[in-house]
Amino acid sequence: MADSPYPYHRAIQDFQQARRKAGLELSLARLRGKSADLIPYQEIRARLGATESGGAQLRDIPLEAIVGSVNRYTDFTRSFLPRTPSDQHRWAQVRVGIEAMTGLPPIEVYQIDQVYFVRDGHHRISAVREAGGTHIQAYVTAVNAPVSFSPSDSPDEVILRAERAAFLKETHADELLPEADLTLSAPGGYPRLAEHIAVHRYYMGVEAHRPITEEEGLIHWYHSYYLPVVRAIRIHRLLNEFPGRSETDLYLWLTEHQSELSDQLGWEISPATAARDLAQRFSRRPRRWWQRVRSALYDWILPDPLESGPPAGQWRKALLSAAPQPDRLLGHILVAVTGQPDGWQAVEYALRVAQAENAALSGLHLRSPGSDPQAVEERFLETCAQAGVPARLAVEDGPVARTICNRAQWADLVVLKLSHAPPLRLVPRLKSGMRTIIRRCPCPLLLVSEKPFDLSRVLLAYDASPKAQEALYIAAYLAARFGSELTVLCASPRLETAQIHAEKARVYLSERGIQAAYLPRRGFSAPSLLSAAAEKDPGLILMGGYGGAVLRELFFGSTVDRILPLVKQAVMICH
Repeated sequence: MADSPYPYHRAIQDFQQARRKAGLELSLARLRGKSADLIPYQEIRARLGATESGGAQLRDIPLEAIVGSVNRYTDFTRSFLPRTPSDQHRWAQVRVGIEAMTGLPPIEVYQIDQVYFVRDGHHRISAVREAGGTHIQAYVTAVNAPVSFSPSDSPDEVILRAERAAFLKETHADELLPEADLTLSAPGGYPRLAEHIAVHRYYMGVEAHRPITEEEGLIHWYHSYYLPVVRAIRIHRLLNEFPGRSETDLYLWLTEHQSELSDQLGWEISPATAARDLAQRFSRRPRRWWQRVRSALYDWILPDPLESGPPAGQWRKALLSAAPQPDRLLGHILVAVTGQPDGWQAVEYALRVAQAENAALSGLHLRSPGSDPQAVEERFLETCAQAGVPARLAVEDGPVARTICNRAQWADLVVLKLSHAPPLRLVPRLKSGMRTIIRRCPCPLLLVSEKPFDLSRVLLAYDASPKAQEALYIAAYLAARFGSELTVLCASPRLETAQIHAEKARVYLSERGIQAAYLPRRGFSAPSLLSAAAEKDPGLILMGGYGGAVLRELFFGSTVDRILPLVKQAVMICH
C-alpha cells in the first residue's frame, strides 16, 4: 500500500466523503417522497416472473444502468454510495487498487432488459463511480422478463407494467372493453381487480344456475358493478380529493371502504355514501383537514348537550350532490328498536315509510339491563319480512343519543318513539337524550306519538328560517310524490310577518305545481301550531329543528320543546 501512487489514507478520506454524500442522498430522497435504495433482485424477479437464460458473458456495462443487488441492497444507495461504516477498509483497498497497474477483476451481474443487478462486486462499483468511471467489466447473465425495464424506471412502474400485461392476458379487457380505462397507479391493484371480476363471475353463475363465460362475466361486471361505483367517484369528485389516483385506483379503495363500513355498521352502505365518507375522512385537501380537526376539537372540548349540530341543509346538499334529481328522498331509514311494547310502534311507522319509498330499513338496538338482543332481532326481522321489507338489525352498546346520531349519518330518516320529550327546565334539558338527538341528528327525524301516521294530510309549520326551509322542501316532496293534502301554518306576533312568510311558501310551492292551504296567524308559534293541529288533525306535522344558538335554546327552550309534550300526531323534524 505504501508504494501505491494513491495513498491509503486518501482512499479512507474518499470513503468518508462518499458516506456523507450517501446521507445527503437519503435525506433528499425522503424529502421528495422517493426511495434511494437499491432494488432487491429476488423480489423484482419474482414479481415479474422473470427467468434466467444461458451462461454469463464478459463485457463492459454502463455503471448508471446498475440499479439493484442480489443480497446487499441495504448497504449502498441507488448511486452506490456506501451506507455502513464497516465497509471502510474493503472500500479503501478497492479504491487504491483502481489506481494500481493490476486493475480490478470483473464483477458479476444479472441483466433484465436494460438494467443490471449485482451479484458480486458492490465495492468495485462504488469505488469506480467515485473515481469518475462510467463503465465496468462484468460477467453478465441474461434474465428474461415480460416487460421493458430501463434505468429511469422505478420498481413500482415495472411491476405495475408486468401486472397490467398479465391482467390483460387473463381478461382480454383491452379487446372486450376498448372504451374502458382500467388504469392503475400502484402495484398490487391488477391482481385485486382480476379477483373482483372472478368473484362477480362466480356469483353470476350461482344466480343463473349455469356456467358464465369469462367474456360475459367481464362485461357484466363492468356495466353493472364497476360503472355505478365510478359514477359515485365522479359525482363526489374524488379525483380532486385524491390527486394522483386514477378512477380504477379509487374504485378498489372505495369498494373496500364500502365493505368495511358495511361490516362495521351491520347493514348495507351505498357507493355514494361510502364515497362521501371516504372524502370526509381521508382527503388531504386543506378544507377537509380543517373540518376533521375542528370536529375533533369540538367533540373533545364540548359535551354533547352543548354541541351545535350540523348546519341547516347539510343532509339535502349531500343527497343532491349524489343525485341532483333523486327519485326518492328517503332511501335508507334507521329505526331505533327498543324492544319495549310501545317501541314497536316506531318499527311499524318506519315500515310504512319504507314501503312507500321502496327504501332500505336498518334497525338499531342498544343493549340495556334486562334486554334480550336475540329475541329483539328475531321479532324485528320477522315483522319486516311480513311487511315485505328487507331489513337488518345492528346491536350496540353505548350512550343512546350519541350512538343514534353517529348512525344517523348513514341514513336519510331516523324514526324514534317519542317517549320522553325534552323538558323545559334547564338542568333536566341538559340531561335530555331526546334534545341531544334533535339538535345533533344530521338527517330528518320522525318522532312517533299516539295517533296513526298518515301521509295523506300534512301540516307544515313555516317561519322562513333555514331549517323551516328544509321542512318546506320535504313537504313539497311529500305532496308531489304521495299527493299529500298540505296545509302551511305561518305564525308570528306580527300578522304582516306571517303573511310574508305564507307568500314565500306559496311562491315556492306554486313553482313546483303544488297546491296548499295557507294559515297566516298572529301569535306565538307553539300555541298556533297546537291549535292548527287540533283543527286540521293532520297525519304528520313537519317543522324545522332547533334554529337558535345553543345557549339561548338551552336556557329558553324553543317551539319544538313546547310542541312535543302536547302534540298527539307524528312529528318530522327537519335539519
